[in-house]
Amino acid sequence: MSGKNTIHEGKYLRFCVEDHWEYAERTNAGSAVIIIARTPEDKLLFVEQFRIPMGCNTIEMPAGLVGDLDASDTLELAAKRELLEETGWQADAVQVLMIGPTSAGLSNEMIAFVRATGLTRIHAGGGDDTENITVHEVPAAEAAAWLTQKMAEGYSMDPKLWAGLWLLDRNPDGTPV
Repeated sequence: MSGKNTIHEGKYLRFCVEDHWEYAERTNAGSAVIIIARTPEDKLLFVEQFRIPMGCNTIEMPAGLVGDLDASDTLELAAKRELLEETGWQADAVQVLMIGPTSAGLSNEMIAFVRATGLTRIHAGGGDDTENITVHEVPAAEAAAWLTQKMAEGYSMDPKLWAGLWLLDRNPDGTPV
């Protein structure tokens, strides 16, 4: 087999085979954002929700797709929108820190780490009508221990959470914020 062949296309995903490799492509958005957000009280924002593929609750940083609702969407607009929708916090500014693949062997989806600053509480959060999100505000100094405890309790944890903790006070090159 040579070249890319589509073996199935659903509403949001396309499953492809190219040479010997099977992978997925998003059909409704090509990228996503993970938002690193610290409140004025020095608390990090995390969201908890049940994820069907994992079969359990997950703890994540606020995140969302870019371009799934509007083709003119940007990383920055998506980050501000998703942060407000999921957590109820509005950011004055967002900064794209880095972009890379979510899972280079599985999908062509790219994800951007975005730092949100100048946060103001607008509402309680919880997501849109299709989501059931619990917002957690965790003191920044206790975040790694809190995440480790949640993992011990059976929550699924994406290793990108620890990358987000590292990027909280550093730029991608290691220099302090």
